[in-house]
Amino acid sequence: MSATAKVTATADAEYAVVPANEAAWEDLQAVLGIRGPASRCQCQRYKLHRLESFGGFPAEERAHRLREQTECGFPDAPSTSGLVAYLGEEAVGWCAVEPRTAYEGLVRNNRVPWTGRDESKADDTVWAVTCVFARAGFRRRGVSRALVAAAVEFAASRGARALEGYPMTTTRAIDEELHVGTLSTFLAAGFREVGRPTQRRAVVRIDF
Repeated sequence: MSATAKVTATADAEYAVVPANEAAWEDLQAVLGIRGPASRCQCQRYKLHRLESFGGFPAEERAHRLREQTECGFPDAPSTSGLVAYLGEEAVGWCAVEPRTAYEGLVRNNRVPWTGRDESKADDTVWAVTCVFARAGFRRRGVSRALVAAAVEFAASRGARALEGYPMTTTRAIDEELHVGTLSTFLAAGFREVGRPTQRRAVVRIDF
């Protein structure tokens, strides 16, 4: 994947999506905001280690972990944990995409994404999109679609043999749920549904 992947998301907007290590840390924090679930989570929901809980450490520590995971501001870093979308010079979206094994909470989950599937939890050639987030003021403008499309190219270029997502099947969900994206967003990027562990949650996958 090139340093900057441009994805036309709407008729009147073109988003540039870059690996998070090529984005400024301040830009990513501008996307997540200063209030609301994203600012508190700092994309650590699936990163918690065994026996850890959100009540066990403050949001500042979660932000510190995210900064280390993304390597924001270090374009020569060998790895990063996601993508940042820009509209012009303004950061407008974030997508978490890594090998599935990087998400300890996801691996430990007994239901999503494992229900009804014969999958090795230790297979690090399968990547996962666990968060797709558009900045306040830029929602319903194609940011999520641009991010998921770029995640497909990003994962394939880094050696993934498959990429999964775990979207909601309905948009009638609270913010804490919609961070995983919607089913229509993933289907538009070429994913196929491979599981339905809950009534409102699907497992989607694209193989390379």
